[in-house]
Amino acid sequence: MHRHNHYEAAFEAYLRQQHLGYIAVDETRRSLLDDQPVKSLDFIVYGTPEVRLLVDIKGRRFPAQVRGKSRHVWQNWSTREDISGLTRWLERVGPGYRALLVFLYQISPEVQLQAETPDLFAFRERLYLLRAIDVLDYEQHMRSRSPRWDTVCLPQRAFRMLVQPFSEFLLPRFAEASDWDEPYGQCFADDVELKFV
Repeated sequence: MHRHNHYEAAFEAYLRQQHLGYIAVDETRRSLLDDQPVKSLDFIVYGTPEVRLLVDIKGRRFPAQVRGKSRHVWQNWSTREDISGLTRWLERVGPGYRALLVFLYQISPEVQLQAETPDLFAFRERLYLLRAIDVLDYEQHMRSRSPRWDTVCLPQRAFRMLVQPFSEFLLPRFAEASDWDEPYGQCFADDVELKFV
């Protein structure tokens, strides 16, 4: 965890507000698994005895800035290294854990979301929305976004089907997403609907 990163600081404040046990991972040194470097995760979160989460935070803004223009899209990109690192951690820690990409959206003041929107969280005069995807689901449906930067993303339909409020993953009986095929498509959701509001 980088405490100077306002997204990670906001997530830690959310965990404290929810009275959740957690470990913030020190990212100042690269971790090793089997003598191979691996990207560190950000948090290990403990909910009920059945809930153990490995979390990598992805800070994004809404609306997003796309090619210098403000667009109402929910960015969901990640680096391929982030995905492989999180899956390697999941394999190492063993059964009973779940690995999540937590997309923490900083919501611009002009955006109006309903007050009852799940996981809408105010911290240090900023408003955030917490959304999460199981990394194994993400990996199954991800598409290349930028070969140059080795980034990946989810097509719009896959993102909408898989994304959930983070708090849903704190429930012991969280339903698994069903398998389905997704054609190549845009790597963002264009509007504020479905599981966001």
